[in-house]
Amino acid sequence: MRMIKKHKILNGEWLFKNSKIYDSFAKIYIEGDLLIENGTIKSVNQKISNAKNVINCKGKLICPGFMDLHAHFREPGREDKETLQTGANAAMSGGFTKVCVMPNTNPPLDTPEAIKFIKEKSKFLPIDIYPIGAITINQDGKEIAEYSGMVNEGAVALSDDGIPLQNGQVMRYALEYSSMFDVPIINHAEDIFIRNDGVMNESSLSTKLGLPGNPSISESTMVFRDLELAEYVNGRIHIPHVSSKKSVDLIRFYKEKGVNVTSEATPHHIALNDDLLVSYNTNAKVAPPLRKKEDSMALIDGLNDGTIDCIATDHAPHTIEDKEKDICHAPCGMISLESAFGLSNKALNERNVPIERIIELFTSGPASVLDWKFEPFKVGNKVDLTIIDINKEWNFTEGDIYSRSKNSPVLGMPLLGKVECTIYGENAFGFFK
Repeated sequence: MRMIKKHKILNGEWLFKNSKIYDSFAKIYIEGDLLIENGTIKSVNQKISNAKNVINCKGKLICPGFMDLHAHFREPGREDKETLQTGANAAMSGGFTKVCVMPNTNPPLDTPEAIKFIKEKSKFLPIDIYPIGAITINQDGKEIAEYSGMVNEGAVALSDDGIPLQNGQVMRYALEYSSMFDVPIINHAEDIFIRNDGVMNESSLSTKLGLPGNPSISESTMVFRDLELAEYVNGRIHIPHVSSKKSVDLIRFYKEKGVNVTSEATPHHIALNDDLLVSYNTNAKVAPPLRKKEDSMALIDGLNDGTIDCIATDHAPHTIEDKEKDICHAPCGMISLESAFGLSNKALNERNVPIERIIELFTSGPASVLDWKFEPFKVGNKVDLTIIDINKEWNFTEGDIYSRSKNSPVLGMPLLGKVECTIYGENAFGFFK
């Protein structure tokens, strides 16, 4: 086995033989071998006899590189948790070639200069980084930020991330103003007064554990408000990390009405439930909280039928010191980039979601939220692909983590489907057989 343990440059010709190639943007399988040269697609859809470097991909699936709409790389301000470089390494190891980073940095990404900083600093990374700008100045929920300048510098969406925009009038202004630049508003859907300092899903289990509960209606009431506002002003809204069945039902209803709404679900809300908190595991403390199995099943159904557009990681690195606090004071969030596909694929496969749809949820689905289209296997285009052993069973360990932080409740869990290699241009990360 040829092993590339860190980001490496692939020069010259590389031939990938005997693989299945799925173009999730065109929704077609491509027959034949794939030849790349110096970071570009040289030939596809025909049998190629030889090349300088030949990789046997029998039993593997080649698809476009994954895209993540929701990740936290912590730079600037908390580089002890993650940097753009370590975040990029974690992303590539998980199959991602494009990542949107949230604005809750220190200082927040609420100015054109802050957006430019991210774009400039990420120029030479092995993946593409797309900053999301803040909805309001300093994310304080009071005064909308400079959308025009941020979008011109490269912001692809607007969000105050984990700070819900409680003021409905400010949310209305944000939806109206952002429509001038054709970017979505992403509001953390949670009523903070209904949440009331809850640290886990409100249920008989939270009562048994003696922990303050956060009911699912804290999310669904905010989802309802935001969808009503988006319909009223004809705005563009994206609902992040949907966690409850009621929210899925609301999104489905408003989509059918023609409201311009998209949404995402995370691997952990799809695959994990609140019973992980029985041991007071702070790595399983997330916002919104892990909920009941019936909520996870509703999310999977929504992903399968197109109500929910994509999977996004909400990759949220934290230091050991932060996560070793008691559960009421530990911060919310878990790392997710490295385990995202294996965890999601296992849960979706168990519910008979086709592998083609699963690949779309990581590729064409998130791209569609931003109205982006790609031709990943067109001859002459930049190489942008992920190679997966979709049937490989494996356990997630610390050796699989490339993030600077290790806060994951998935450690030790069995996963299904292993990303073996990610290639973006001449940059490669992963394993070759």
